[in-house]
Amino acid sequence: MESFTFSIPTLVKYGEGVSSDVGSEFASLVSEGQPKVMIVSDPGVASAGLLDRPQAYLENQGIKFFVYDEVGPNPRDTTVHKGAEDYHKNQANCIVAIGGGSVMDCAKAIGIIATYGGHISDFEGLDLVPGPIVPLIAIPSTAGTASEVTFWSIITNTETHVKMGIGDRKIAYSVALVDPVMTYSLPRILTIGTGLDALTHAIEAYTCNVSNPASDALALKAIRLISTHLITAAEKADDKAARNGMMLGSLIAGLSFGNADCASVHCLSESIGGLYDAPHGILNGILLPYAMSYNVTACPDRFADIAVAMGKNQDPNASVEAVEELERKLDVPPLVEFNIREEDIYKLAKMSVNHGCNAANRRVMKEEDYVKLIEASLAEELPS
Repeated sequence: MESFTFSIPTLVKYGEGVSSDVGSEFASLVSEGQPKVMIVSDPGVASAGLLDRPQAYLENQGIKFFVYDEVGPNPRDTTVHKGAEDYHKNQANCIVAIGGGSVMDCAKAIGIIATYGGHISDFEGLDLVPGPIVPLIAIPSTAGTASEVTFWSIITNTETHVKMGIGDRKIAYSVALVDPVMTYSLPRILTIGTGLDALTHAIEAYTCNVSNPASDALALKAIRLISTHLITAAEKADDKAARNGMMLGSLIAGLSFGNADCASVHCLSESIGGLYDAPHGILNGILLPYAMSYNVTACPDRFADIAVAMGKNQDPNASVEAVEELERKLDVPPLVEFNIREEDIYKLAKMSVNHGCNAANRRVMKEEDYVKLIEASLAEELPS
């Protein structure tokens, strides 16, 4: 009989308007001292007015707060340490992250340093955080990374240009308020990038070699939701059904890969993203069909299931065709537009092999395999 472990230490509240619970959830987490919240966000979220409602909810509860909105795409270690300094300087006792994956990952890392000090690179790897960190509440503003329900934080080391993976259940959010309303004004390009990130999470979770029955069920549900709603969400920003479908798909995909793993797509996209500071979700989307084509022979039955979930015939190769068709309709750019230098190809391949998710890829990936995957992606020719 199969055995497995499934963990979600985060309290999840999902639905339109649940972000209004931020004040009451803060009160349930912090019972001592003068209550003060550090809101972690980014300039785009702040300028779009997405902080206004959560701030009003906190004010209604008489909770003081300050805003740290210096997080950029592919969050850096320097941003983490500046945030931890501000946390202590303002005598905060809780962090509320309002934004996409970069913001939510950065807030986790800030929580680690605010609690234990040191450098964030000290915690790179699995289960290296010595104990609980400051209380964290997430209000995601994109349907993509699902960092609100995972226990990973990906931070760029500014000296090595490598994305560090910090994984520990102790850094998971205490509460996630997953409110689709927060995504209703998300621009098209961000809708596409974050949506492809979520789709990649679900497909890699289902096809990696450490999946389990619970993660499988969630992954297939997420694939169905995302493939059904992504195009409409991208083209009709005010379509509430599509936005809800994408938010739910992202959340479920996060629950899936958080209890399984990602694989070669993430190994390569995070290597390229660290070296070139390129957008993570779009890179995942670009690389996804090429990695699927490489991996399809390792578990054809699973790729056939993906094809059915995406509305195609039960043919393993139809899953690759379905993703390519989806991305053509979304006008996803080719990898060549990121100007990957030829001299960096072998460096990226080595970085990918050393990535923590490489061992989870269903088909063994060596440096030469990543070289082939990069070259195939640049040439826009599916590998085998």
